[in-house]
Amino acid sequence: MSTDYQQARKALGTRLRELRLSAAGGRLTGPQLAARLGWVHSKVYKLEGGRQTATSDDLRAWAQAVGRPDVTEELLAHLRGFESHIRSWRRQLAAGHRPVQDTWNAAVDRTRVIHAWEEAVIPGMLQTADYARHIFLRYADLYGTKRDTEEAVRSRMERQAWLYRGGRVFRALVWEAALHALVCPPSVLVAQLDRLTGLIGMDTVELGVIPLGASLKVPAANGFWILDRELVIAEDWHAELWLDEADTVTSYLRVWETLRESAAYGTDAQNVIARARRSLNPRS
Repeated sequence: MSTDYQQARKALGTRLRELRLSAAGGRLTGPQLAARLGWVHSKVYKLEGGRQTATSDDLRAWAQAVGRPDVTEELLAHLRGFESHIRSWRRQLAAGHRPVQDTWNAAVDRTRVIHAWEEAVIPGMLQTADYARHIFLRYADLYGTKRDTEEAVRSRMERQAWLYRGGRVFRALVWEAALHALVCPPSVLVAQLDRLTGLIGMDTVELGVIPLGASLKVPAANGFWILDRELVIAEDWHAELWLDEADTVTSYLRVWETLRESAAYGTDAQNVIARARRSLNPRS
């Protein structure tokens, strides 16, 4: 989880503790406040210590319990502030995958240069429709979300029009492992690898493939995207992180540049892709 997020959650926790200690009618202990709220007392301390994320209902109840309903909006503003950076999948996918893709489309449309790193899947901007379809189905099963698969695929394919607009550059790094990952039927993956091969040499695409045997200066950890050196979008299993603090963006750029040193480009990248293709279809 990001340092920015942890700091924001701790700051909110500190404010909650201040309100408890200065409660109208006299200072409250953690157990006393928990009793008023009908919570186990450990929840009070987890929220104050920044070890648990408060919900909007938690914050409204806290403000009422300490006799300070006037600070409700202040607390909710704190929560909105870091929720805009940390977007939980449960919340984002409540209406399906299409709205998430539309949000991505809007962000990408404003962007001229994208740096991307993917260690487990083919980058969405380079996916075939069939490959994308299987990815969305996998995630719908994992999170138990609405199956708006065809709408999500169409939205992702619409985003790829960006690659054919002048003045744009997509600088993608992919770990070779992603070329072998059977998140779809072998025939779909073969077609996906053929598409990658065809994209090498496009004016707007710089595709680097990091071979499995390459020496790495940093571990091949979670994927991330950097939009115009201003915004980082990274994913974990719980949430999507949208990070725009300058120092954070600089750190991710440094990681990307370090990974790039291990990447194969041009004909060398095509050879790595061809090796993955042969493993799926030895006669190819």
